[in-house]
Amino acid sequence: MIIDSAIYVDGRRAAQPTTLEETYKASRKLAGVAWIGLYQPTKEELRSVAAEFDLHELAVEDAIQTHQRAKIERYDEMLFIVLKAGRYVDRAELIQLGEVHIFVGPDYVITLRHGEVPNLRGIRQKLESDPDLLRLGPMAILHGIIDRVVDDYTPVLAGLENDIDEIEIEVFSGNAGVSRRTYELSREVIDFQRATKPLPSIVWTMIQEAQRRGIDDELLAHLRDVQDHALNVQERVQSFREVLQNILNVNLAVVGLAQNEEVKRLSEVSIEQNDEVKKISAWAAILFAPTLIGTIYGMNFAEIPELDWAFGYPFALLLMALVSLVLYGVFKRRGWLS
Repeated sequence: MIIDSAIYVDGRRAAQPTTLEETYKASRKLAGVAWIGLYQPTKEELRSVAAEFDLHELAVEDAIQTHQRAKIERYDEMLFIVLKAGRYVDRAELIQLGEVHIFVGPDYVITLRHGEVPNLRGIRQKLESDPDLLRLGPMAILHGIIDRVVDDYTPVLAGLENDIDEIEIEVFSGNAGVSRRTYELSREVIDFQRATKPLPSIVWTMIQEAQRRGIDDELLAHLRDVQDHALNVQERVQSFREVLQNILNVNLAVVGLAQNEEVKRLSEVSIEQNDEVKKISAWAAILFAPTLIGTIYGMNFAEIPELDWAFGYPFALLLMALVSLVLYGVFKRRGWLS
């Protein structure tokens, strides 16, 4: 669907058609710069625009498909640019990515937006408020779009930095869910890095193209400023990825230390329990010997040796004591009664 469509002559809006056909007619009549903004266009709309402005078929095929990587390609006098826009959703603590595909020719700019970001209406209003810049033509419009995309990365970076600070605190507070959150944030940072990594080379190609077309030095200065911002974004995203990797390593070390302490504690408990079992077993054996002897001599059989012996009773007591002392000495020497 058409979001906005206008023809600019000498840096000012000269026509505001409402349909693609009206835009084509106004563009031919006024010989200005056409800027057509489309949101999730249908194949029929895209083919109509491609036929009117003679867009390269390979670029059109790419524009039909979403989830393209950020890139810039040149087909004769036409540039095809894919930019990944980002927005940080604070409530959900995640990054929302969108795509904008841009066709730039000598007298036209066609933007195809896939997703909720970026909002190009604000870019159009900003450029229209600066006719001197808009007078520089399609490259000025392209600069305005990529400048907004790069500026929108600032709150995303701030959101990521805040999330990383929270995770660093959670690592040492013993939060069991910090590993999962760190991994999920790492995946988001990797996706965001893929979206932003090509930006510096894209802007550099734009600078070369602007020089080739003899664009005003003021616009070149603006493009170099955007390139500096893109490089800064790239470096910060890379640092975030390294910090998260370090956090994962530290968390593994903390978890491993905690597990070792738990294993050590359980081992000490097991040793204590084993010592108690040994002590109980030793005393049970010591007490079992006299019990066994008393049980044998307590059986009601007529023919048991020593029953008629005068020293039988003292002998049984002495035997009980002697066996108990021997067993006590053996267990004591082995450390079971320490």
